Amino acid sequence: MMNNPDNRLPIPPQAELLPGKTERRSARNASIFDSSLVSAAIGHSFRMLNPVVMATNPVMFITETGALLTTAITVYDAAIGKPGLTYNLAVLLVLWLTVLFSNFAESLAEARGKAQADSLRQTRQNTVANRLRDGKVTQVNSDELQEGDLVVVGAGELIPGDGEVAEGVAMVDESAITGESAPVVREGGGDRSGVVGGTRVISDRIVVQITASAGNSFLDRMIALVEGAVRQKTPNELALTVTLAGLTLAFLMVTGTLWPIGRYFGITIPVPTLVALLVCLIPTTIGALLSAIGLAGMDRALSANVLAKSGKAVELAGDIDTLLLDKTGTITMGNRQATSFIPLQDTDARHLARIAMESSFGDQTHEGRSIVTLGRSILGAEAPAETPGATIIPFSAQTRLSGLDLPGGKKLRKGSSDALRTWLADLGGDIPGELQSIIDAVARKGMTPLVVADGNRALGVVELSDVLKPGITDRFRRLRSMGLRVVMVTGDNPLTAAEIARQSGVDDYIAEAKPEDKLRYIRKEQQSGRLVAMMGDGTNDAPALAQADIGVAMNSGTQAAKEAGNMVDLDNDPTKLIEIIEIGKQLLMTRGALTTFSIANDIAKYFAIIPAMFLLAIPGLRVLNIMQLSSPDSAILAALIFNAIIIPILIPIALRGVRYRPLGAEVLLRKNLLVYGVGGVMVPFAGIKLIDMLLSITGLF
Repeated sequence: MMNNPDNRLPIPPQAELLPGKTERRSARNASIFDSSLVSAAIGHSFRMLNPVVMATNPVMFITETGALLTTAITVYDAAIGKPGLTYNLAVLLVLWLTVLFSNFAESLAEARGKAQADSLRQTRQNTVANRLRDGKVTQVNSDELQEGDLVVVGAGELIPGDGEVAEGVAMVDESAITGESAPVVREGGGDRSGVVGGTRVISDRIVVQITASAGNSFLDRMIALVEGAVRQKTPNELALTVTLAGLTLAFLMVTGTLWPIGRYFGITIPVPTLVALLVCLIPTTIGALLSAIGLAGMDRALSANVLAKSGKAVELAGDIDTLLLDKTGTITMGNRQATSFIPLQDTDARHLARIAMESSFGDQTHEGRSIVTLGRSILGAEAPAETPGATIIPFSAQTRLSGLDLPGGKKLRKGSSDALRTWLADLGGDIPGELQSIIDAVARKGMTPLVVADGNRALGVVELSDVLKPGITDRFRRLRSMGLRVVMVTGDNPLTAAEIARQSGVDDYIAEAKPEDKLRYIRKEQQSGRLVAMMGDGTNDAPALAQADIGVAMNSGTQAAKEAGNMVDLDNDPTKLIEIIEIGKQLLMTRGALTTFSIANDIAKYFAIIPAMFLLAIPGLRVLNIMQLSSPDSAILAALIFNAIIIPILIPIALRGVRYRPLGAEVLLRKNLLVYGVGGVMVPFAGIKLIDMLLSITGLF
């Protein structure tokens, strides 16, 4: 008969396992227009005037070419004393300001990234390393270390380079990298073995195998990535660039035909006017801000403590359909923990707790230590101490049990049900039917039963559970509300996998998964047209991380996992993908909003200034001059000035992004058309008319 559930000793509040790390987003200390960032951006804006650099942006390259042509014409006209110098100078000034404002937007985004890179660079320092070779420890500088070297790091010492813990376990302060004040556990032989150079060991002693030579560390690569050295344009960005180039070519052809049309009507349109008109009509607004939007996406990812290896990764995150999560260390705390003692009916629960504690003194695994912790929390002052003269039987993977041999011949053991069955049989005992029922019930719940025995008598079961990370269920609910399908991947048996899946609230799970199983599942999803994100921390996750469209590796994971992924989560938060997706969607929404505004802007400017240009030659166009602009020169110059000043006005939107809300595609399109489409039409009419009035007041035009 199964034991009464009320007879178990549950885990008390004070013994609950480590609380999860509080989610946080790094606060940005400097505003967008911080003086130091602005100064750096202004200088870089002038250096970017190099035509070779400008050629990467077709829209602004045309604008710069027009500015150079207007400059040459203005100088020539001034030399021969041709009238209209004031107008030409005004057009010339505004054209160069338009180019510089475009460069300023991109330079400011880069300056913000470089500022964060400089703060990261400050954490990197050359330290003394205790290199271990042939059993001897010698001190060398950290920049002398090579891949494969072993170094010994004790409490209070800095880890001299990126590596894997080869031996030992220690608490490590990673605040210099992640900004988190809470130390983390790093130990050899598992998926929490990765360490980063520049972090500090605050307890115990570990031996680290260096995995990156000087100059090629994780921090070095992070700095290079943050500075945008390897940034790639995303598919959407490339498509938009082609579209903008097409629009530019179309308006170039339209503007080119205006000169012969004007001659037909007896009007000679000056070249500076044609250049100004072309710059007003081509999509200079989005062309100027496009690069800044992409750079800002990577910058916002870093603000969420996520290192993105390319802008493409950030943008793709906005279109993810399926998310695969490794269970151990990602959904769960990573180690099974003792959560309750379940005694047989003829056994006192406190006696079971005491024997379980004593038999775990030689078990230095996380499970063994959690049994001792749980026993102490229950027994309090009655908790046993190590008995003098007792022989500790350490836990062994071969025997799968641990225990204590007391003076007088008494033997205490704790271990797997199979190991204890053999142990008890050797002493003339066995596992009674009541105990087997408890074992089966615990296993059906996806938990692990450990049997405790005093001599040849079984006392009960210790229940080990995979503990979910706090708040994981709510986070998965948010992911589903964003349209994602969450799939858990684990090497556990189907019973355990099903229980963890039920508790955490994932949509599906893959049990007893091998690396090739994860890879096969991802490829199957991708063949169905879905974009897949994978989060993991172990070497066995590396193939899946590399295959996935978005591979997010935990910073606490192995070096292989971090190398395979295209993002690294510095906070080791398994649900950080929520922030990553929001940033990706925000990037797409920002680009869409500003593109809508820019195109609507150009349409409005076209209908505002073309009628004014031909008003004198074709009086019938007066009916189309709905803005009542004072003169053709004033109309062109007003539109050109508006075209220039709207770029810096929109820089904060490009860098911060439009506010993300989990809305459907139709709702977002309707909002874009209503806010940025209608706004893009109305704002130029109002702005150009206001500037035209101010120019008229001056009497210059």
